[in-house]
Amino acid sequence: MIKVAKFGGSSVADAEQFKKVKGIVESDPDRRFVVVSASGKRFSGDNKITDLLLLVNAHIQYHVDCSTLLKEIEQRYVDIADELGLKYPIAQKFEEFSSMIQSLSPKYVVSRGEWFTGQLMAEYLGMPFLDAQDVIIFHHDGKVDMQRTQMRLRDAVQRLGHFVMPGFYGATVDGVVKLFDRGGGDISGAILARCIDANLYENWTDVSGFLSADPRVVDNPRTIHRITFDEMRELSYMGASVLQEDSIFPVREVGIPIQIKNTNRPQDEGTIIRETAEEGRREHLLTGIAGKKDFMSVHIQKAHMSNKVGIIRKALSVFENYGISVEHVPTGVDSFGVVVNGSDVKDNIYSIVNDLQKELKPDSVNVVDQLALISVVGRNMSRRAGTSGRVFGVLGNAGINIRMITQSSQEISIIMGVNNSDFERAIKCIYDNFVDTEMVDIPHQQ
Repeated sequence: MIKVAKFGGSSVADAEQFKKVKGIVESDPDRRFVVVSASGKRFSGDNKITDLLLLVNAHIQYHVDCSTLLKEIEQRYVDIADELGLKYPIAQKFEEFSSMIQSLSPKYVVSRGEWFTGQLMAEYLGMPFLDAQDVIIFHHDGKVDMQRTQMRLRDAVQRLGHFVMPGFYGATVDGVVKLFDRGGGDISGAILARCIDANLYENWTDVSGFLSADPRVVDNPRTIHRITFDEMRELSYMGASVLQEDSIFPVREVGIPIQIKNTNRPQDEGTIIRETAEEGRREHLLTGIAGKKDFMSVHIQKAHMSNKVGIIRKALSVFENYGISVEHVPTGVDSFGVVVNGSDVKDNIYSIVNDLQKELKPDSVNVVDQLALISVVGRNMSRRAGTSGRVFGVLGNAGINIRMITQSSQEISIIMGVNNSDFERAIKCIYDNFVDTEMVDIPHQQ
């Protein structure tokens, strides 16, 4: 079995965290390929190495002395090396980097956070260091050249057998360093897992997987032990995310499961993301619940609208002209709503309404603000008839007015709009009655 283990910034923040990583890697001989982020925060109020390097770039851009910042970063690495008794000449290498920093590209400068962390981790684990610049290959348009990347990574596996690779960056064929977006270490790990045909991609962080609700709203919500990729996307869209979303696609396409694990509590089961269920076991009816406040709904009514072609397209074009992303479009026979993030339209709402009236000549346009959206997600909802009606009934019994309802075409989520003032109460109500309690049996396939 082949496991790719990716450790985030909090997992490699200092020497104590390095020790935890070593214990995790050595506890399972299948963990032969390790990807690391740059050292993250050691405590609240501390700085991530990546943030400090971005600040270095800003100092250089505005011709401000950055020597103090560089010394701070260097000391972080020196402290790790000294405490672990490493022989890698970190001070010398970092000073060489600092001495030529004015001539380096900003992307190269930022990538050194992962590079130095990877060098130290490779020695500490007794593994070869594989520079991502040599194997993660980008096209000049910023997309990963998966064919070249796969060829180079498979060659590295043949040559080295095991290795530590820094995440977050790669390079073009001619050696120009390119970065992924923030959180790109997760993508690097997923690409490695895909290219070497791993059986499992482990993502080690500082939480024990996805929670079934926001702990700021629900006390001690249960951990989701299995979730599908689609469910994760639904919950992540509403803010319940512990994984960089772009890291899903490389492994999903080839059927490699992802497991979220906690470096500080490796004994916890964590969350596994995969499509297949275990037959014959019991699972929760609802996987999780998430939501956000401060949406706005623009409600448009026009008699005999259903007979008019293109009216919704015209309405959406108005929002598009203002560069506004539309969240949902609930429809009726003679009316429809356009739900958007309130902050996106706060400066333009009167102009938008005016343009809608000119383009559509509706009977009325009404704006509802202070709207919260709640997404109830569960792959098992379709196994039990009447689930949505029962959810609505529980909210009705609690005196919570539902302002909007929409359901995903896959039947794995129901999105409800409630007043901002009812947001927390609605989530607690649904969680207590369904998310934490109701179970369903997964039948054996015939």
